[in-house]
Amino acid sequence: MKNNIIAAIVFLGLTTPVFAQRTVDYVNPFIGTGGHGHTYPGAVLPFGMVQLSPDNGTQGWDWCSGYNYSDSMIQGFSHTHLSGTGVGDLCDISVLPMVNIQPSSGIVKSKFSHDQEKASPGYYSVLLKDFNVRAELTTSLRCGFHQYTFPKSDNAIIRFDLGFAINYDSNVESYFKKINDSTFIGYRFSKGWADNSKVYFAVRLSKPIKNLILISDKQSVDATETKGKDVKAQLQFSTVDGEKILMKVGLSFANTEGALESLKEISGWNFNAVKETAANVWNKELSKIKITSHDLAFKQTFYTALYHTYLEPVRFDDALGNYKSAKGNIVKGKNIYTVESLWDTFRAANPLFTLTQTERVPFIINSFLAFYHQSGLLPVWDLHFNETNCMTGYHAVPIIADAILKGIKGFDYADAFAAMKASANQNIRGTNFYRQYGFLPQDKLEESVTITLEYAYDDWCIAQVAKRLNSMDDYKIFMKRSESWKNVYDSTVEFARPKNSDGTWVTSFNSFNQQVDGKNAFTEGNAWQHSWFMPHDVYGLIAKYTSRNDFKNKLDSLFTVEAPASKDLPPDVSGLIGQYAHGNEPSHHIAYLYNYIGLPEKTADLIHQICNTLYTNKTDGLCGNEDCGQMSAWYVFSSLGFYPVNPASGEYVIGVPSADKASLQLSNGKTFTVIAKGLSKSNKYIQSMKLNGAVYNKSFITHADILKGGTIEFVMAEKPGNVWGRKDADLPGKNFK
Repeated sequence: MKNNIIAAIVFLGLTTPVFAQRTVDYVNPFIGTGGHGHTYPGAVLPFGMVQLSPDNGTQGWDWCSGYNYSDSMIQGFSHTHLSGTGVGDLCDISVLPMVNIQPSSGIVKSKFSHDQEKASPGYYSVLLKDFNVRAELTTSLRCGFHQYTFPKSDNAIIRFDLGFAINYDSNVESYFKKINDSTFIGYRFSKGWADNSKVYFAVRLSKPIKNLILISDKQSVDATETKGKDVKAQLQFSTVDGEKILMKVGLSFANTEGALESLKEISGWNFNAVKETAANVWNKELSKIKITSHDLAFKQTFYTALYHTYLEPVRFDDALGNYKSAKGNIVKGKNIYTVESLWDTFRAANPLFTLTQTERVPFIINSFLAFYHQSGLLPVWDLHFNETNCMTGYHAVPIIADAILKGIKGFDYADAFAAMKASANQNIRGTNFYRQYGFLPQDKLEESVTITLEYAYDDWCIAQVAKRLNSMDDYKIFMKRSESWKNVYDSTVEFARPKNSDGTWVTSFNSFNQQVDGKNAFTEGNAWQHSWFMPHDVYGLIAKYTSRNDFKNKLDSLFTVEAPASKDLPPDVSGLIGQYAHGNEPSHHIAYLYNYIGLPEKTADLIHQICNTLYTNKTDGLCGNEDCGQMSAWYVFSSLGFYPVNPASGEYVIGVPSADKASLQLSNGKTFTVIAKGLSKSNKYIQSMKLNGAVYNKSFITHADILKGGTIEFVMAEKPGNVWGRKDADLPGKNFK
């Protein structure tokens, strides 16, 4: 009996929190580091400039963040990382502690074990087995803080490898200079996905070095500074067993003066104090949403998802208020943000910020506007103020429109409107052909269908801002442009498909293929996934079918049809349910479309399935690339019970909640609470709903209603209600004009 009791206590200790935990304690930064999630486990603050994390040194798609949980080697700890992208870059200023290694220009790695690896928000630790060195990392906003515990050695080393690069990235120039025995400066310039990346750094040590060894482009340098394409610097010490050497590394994207100033963010050498401060910062941000649930795995998955939404964009202005502009010159600026995966994040991550990061939204948009004034256009995919022109659409537009239509202040609406129109009227990225033909012809540019659909939506967003600003001529122009999706939608086959400039359909079209005649017609997907992207005109899409039932049947088939073997779809098309691909963003709104035909229970079925099978608290707990927070933002919204199908509409379409209770602390001081009475695995349907005590039958809720504070109360049951969300007047998207 005694043994059984002990076993039960141990089991409970593994599955439930024994003591009341802080919100931050539910986060597991290893979620998404396995499989194709492409996240990193290292130390970072919310939206922090420094992302201090391990790199395996392995090249390849699943190492876009520098790290994949399947690996067993560490080549260094670098200070900048991308979370969940499909292209690898950054990983600047790589550092590795070691012992008894002779000076070399070659690669140095160490084995490690996950059993001796830990991570929590703002903290990372691992034992480097080959050197018996314990590495611990934490950070402030702009300064990484390292603590290395060395064995006894007369040749203990901290090695800077400024030539380290992954995937697309390659070095152009690097520099390292000794200021004194404990202070150093340098930089790393590189070219890759970001065409002109410049990172400056400053180093301060808790212990003076006894020797400095420099190697530049494989040649030893007898000096205190060196410049070259590939610079290695070995800082040497003598250590006693268990001795801790601490190191601060401050960053700037402008100059070394800014990097030196960043060192001041961390005073003294109390590593644990900085680590605890980082945890407290995270706890404050994560506690803006408080959920109640007896399911520990769900809470870990939820709060890690919320954590992932706060990793990007990142601060770009340095401690002296400088940053590198889109033109490449140094300019003044405060609260400047970069790393904007807009093709992904406009869908849910940025709309989530309007609820959880309301005060930060104007800074993000002002960063867009700074980019516009420096380059002439709003950013498409901004990486350290380099325009990568990656992906389709001009999706800074819906983010700005969403903020304007929600009444968020702190930026110039007229200036933003001018910037939106400039991006829509550019003559690159196929916009000239789109305007000329009313769609983008496939014989003029690849990915023509996706581009047409996304431009049409972005134009609808511009039209809404024009209406808000009483610019009615612009409103009419952009509303007409917003109907361009109809020009590539073929009702006879019930798919959006490519069309040539002479107005004829491309005859070799296959709904399961990304390509036609060897050229992509869609972006990272096929017609099954992309033919539903008219979030501003869902009823226009429904009208393309002979009846709502026909629309339902087509939507049903998306989740059941099996595709024939195809080699032309990229690995991004993952997390498949039929041809629905949750691992890639174009599918994210589709499960909610059943609400538009009065069948919310079918939406509930799918949301329940996706939340419970395609997200877990494991290292491979993401079914596709995290993509700078979008994959996780979908889960956060959907777990709360609603989702922004049309991201700039101010409407959230209701699905099914995953928590017994969830409370959102809003920036206006009010609280909005979602209660799910009777929620269980079987009770997954909304029987009825009340908003602030009054019966509420609409299958959507507005942003304005949420900002008022109050309570949604769902009554959950094994069978759906026969009133809630059924009548035409209760369906979403009725007021989009």
